[in-house]
Amino acid sequence: MNKEIAYGRLEALFERLNHLAQAQGMLQWDMAAMMPVGGADSRAHQLATLTTVRHEMLTGALVKDLLAAAEGEPLDDWQRANLTEMHRDWLHASVVPADLVSSFSHACSACEMVWRKARPAADFAMVAESLAAVVRLTREIAAIKSQALALTPYDALLDQYEPGGRAADIDAVFAELELFLPGFLQEVMAAQAPAPSLPAGPFPIDRQKALGERLMRALGFDFDHGRLDVSAHPFCGGTPDDVRLTTRYDERSFIKSLMGVLHETGHALYEQGLPAAWRHQPVGRARSMSVHERQSLLVEMQACRSPEFFAYLAPLLAETFGGDWDGVALRAANVRVEPGFIRVDADEVTYPAHVILRYRLEKALVAGELDVAGLPSAWNEGMTALIGLTPPDDGVGCLQDIHWFDGAIGYFPTYTLGAMTAAQLFEAAGRAVPTLMADIGRGDFTPLLAWLRANVHGHASSLSINALLIEATGRPLDASVFKDHLRRRYLR
Repeated sequence: MNKEIAYGRLEALFERLNHLAQAQGMLQWDMAAMMPVGGADSRAHQLATLTTVRHEMLTGALVKDLLAAAEGEPLDDWQRANLTEMHRDWLHASVVPADLVSSFSHACSACEMVWRKARPAADFAMVAESLAAVVRLTREIAAIKSQALALTPYDALLDQYEPGGRAADIDAVFAELELFLPGFLQEVMAAQAPAPSLPAGPFPIDRQKALGERLMRALGFDFDHGRLDVSAHPFCGGTPDDVRLTTRYDERSFIKSLMGVLHETGHALYEQGLPAAWRHQPVGRARSMSVHERQSLLVEMQACRSPEFFAYLAPLLAETFGGDWDGVALRAANVRVEPGFIRVDADEVTYPAHVILRYRLEKALVAGELDVAGLPSAWNEGMTALIGLTPPDDGVGCLQDIHWFDGAIGYFPTYTLGAMTAAQLFEAAGRAVPTLMADIGRGDFTPLLAWLRANVHGHASSLSINALLIEATGRPLDASVFKDHLRRRYLR
């Protein structure tokens, strides 16, 4: 084989694969935000077909030879990193038979559509059979990848979302948090003042959306390359050139929707900030799920729950909804610690417990130590042990998240890893930009976004997760930074 052209042929192939993946992503966004219920069956077939076509292209007989030949070609640092990511994609795909890939895609699409009915009905039995099919196929895929990658089945799944991530490392981090959080939670609950009084609703949905879009623009979101819509579960999807955000609204309370918009905008800014020159190559993608979650939580939890942000937000609320809004009271109301059933609404102190519960349950599901039929009771027992609350029904229990029902099993720990590293990144940004908090107080997020573009977004997947964090902050993941952040926010 002519070694002079192997890498170039791979780039062309992976650009085509990326276009197909982006088309698939848009179909998935449409399924969540726009598609009528009657389109579910045909959409499942469309997505399964696209998944199979991509799998067949990636695992074709020639790709292995091209990867080997390209190793010997003269490549620059970005090309070499791109080749590494190409090889990762090929390795994860090549070991799984095409018929299993198709079956899994179809099962996930079908299960997700049943979940959309089961969740509001709080009826786990409605979706149990569909979820059992997803879990069974996930176990098959995990077993195959485990053999090929010499990893445990769970680590083989985790590696898809968190390259190099291992359960043993996560267990150690989570064990440290479990030692710290219960006592800290009690301190905070004892120290916090009664909830302040804020203007009451209703808060019209059209005004909530207008406020959300105004803040998205302030944060730097480009509406020429994205939009905001509604779905059952807030998410960020689409493509870097057409980023699709969703939220859900409640006229009785605007803050959950608004914070959801800010969270998803953090994801979107990362996508829009990925290097254009590598947009259609593996190296040009977001580095991992935990790095993605760092971006969303840095915006939502670090920047947008600060005293400075609430001082900026208060007059915007008065302008949007009327009433007398005070930044100090607004902050006090929105950094309160109060254990609850819903992960996406959880405060910073109890949120890690929600993630630890899901992490333990999905590990048990993959290992075959927990059957789908036993999930509701295992969930309720875990919630009682970790958070001190027992869900009254499965709608606020094991049905609340979409992830397992659409096949995303093996990445829940990335949420808390993201929270910890978001604190570390924000601390580093504050050192680099001394005026950062004053800028946020004026509604000027340009310096923060510029720092993120230079230190995170612009690197895409050219660095490992650890190297990216060290380059940006000067050290690897350090749980003490997260703990110090919590102490400053909730006990001072």
